[in-house]
Amino acid sequence: MPDSLAPELPLRPDLVGEQPYGAPQLDVPHLLNVNENPYAPPAEVIEDIATSVAAAAAGLNRYPDRDFRDLRAELAAYLERESGASGLTADHLWAANGSNEVMLHLLQAFGGPGRAVMSFGPTYSMYPEYARDSHTHWVEGSRRPDYSLDPDATIAHIAQVRPAVVLLASPNNPTGTALPLADVRAIADACATTGPDGAATILVVDEAYAEFRRKGTPSALSVLADYPHMAVARTMSKAFALAGARVGYLAAAPRLVDCLRIVRLPYHLSAVTQAVARAALRHTDALQAQVTQLRAERDACVTWLRDQGFTVADTDANFVLFGPFEDRHAVWQGLLDRGVLIRETGPKQYLRVSIGTVDQMAAFRGALKEVTGR
Repeated sequence: MPDSLAPELPLRPDLVGEQPYGAPQLDVPHLLNVNENPYAPPAEVIEDIATSVAAAAAGLNRYPDRDFRDLRAELAAYLERESGASGLTADHLWAANGSNEVMLHLLQAFGGPGRAVMSFGPTYSMYPEYARDSHTHWVEGSRRPDYSLDPDATIAHIAQVRPAVVLLASPNNPTGTALPLADVRAIADACATTGPDGAATILVVDEAYAEFRRKGTPSALSVLADYPHMAVARTMSKAFALAGARVGYLAAAPRLVDCLRIVRLPYHLSAVTQAVARAALRHTDALQAQVTQLRAERDACVTWLRDQGFTVADTDANFVLFGPFEDRHAVWQGLLDRGVLIRETGPKQYLRVSIGTVDQMAAFRGALKEVTGR
């Protein structure tokens, strides 16, 4: 039917004019724009995943394990090893199709009409979309010029807004800024009484890039037991090189996790996804073998960019924010013309590059020098 004859669709008024989220997906030699792990899973991991998926396929006529407690227990064990979080069990873990769905579950459970969710910009560009999709009012505070948070100002703003949820990425995307543990504690203490109708504010520390943090940077998981209104979100997309598997998860008090179970769709985590995630966890060391190298490449990238005269944000993630540029799009396009795709995101004069292989980073440096003449 021609569009001119088609009936009007009753799209929600707040969605009129909106565009789907998405970074460019282009076929170029050097993909350095969406913070993926550049290293494919090793052969032994691929073999285990294939065997596990084949076993799961034999039962695909049945619904998957709705509460996936085996996977949750294995994620809890991993977090205890990785971050020293003690006392975690399956009851403390939740998982979904990427940390995006985990975040949406949080806002479905605790947000909604008449409630607010806060974050502090610049930060992850999907946060306002989670708010929109859950009919939760979005409020964005500000960061210091170095992209850190001022704890006192942050707490005062939270107390003023009284949000149901606060989202704090650590390391922050797109800046890479980690949140000091003392600040996590101060904000969590305040959030115990700043929510709607006298309740707590749910403090979500989004640690999607936590495995890339520099030595000595602690995880918020180390204080999770002290705060029943706090959740720490993670993903298997980055350090586990499983972006294509779509597995995200969080750790929180069992009471908070049970709230998420109310809003999740039935059987939301497929049997195949569960099988892939559990196979990957059996090979944690192999999958994360390149994390140390990526950290080294990141630090070398920061040093090189600063040597070229760029302003570069300190980063604990697998990406680097740098600039400023009078016309960042022209620089982005110039890099793309040379086969290097990075990201236009964050502060208007800045660009973000994901850390790739040694060869990819060499290609990025060469292309950037050509484009900028530095």
